[in-house]
Amino acid sequence: MTEKEMLELLIKEVIEVKTKVNGIELHLENVTDKNIQTVAEGHLDLSRKLDDALKVENEKELLII
Repeated sequence: MTEKEMLELLIKEVIEVKTKVNGIELHLENVTDKNIQTVAEGHLDLSRKLDDALKVENEKELLII
């Protein structure tokens, strides 16, 4: 195998690796973004529930006074 053939083979392999890395990056980005959105939505729901619970507690305290 000549040096030119070896270089061409290496270039093809690098291109394949780049393509695979790009695919992995996109997959990770999509999965991570979706999971972050899910966690954020859950946090928002919990925050609303806490606010509602605190509101009820405040109303109870006002009624006691």
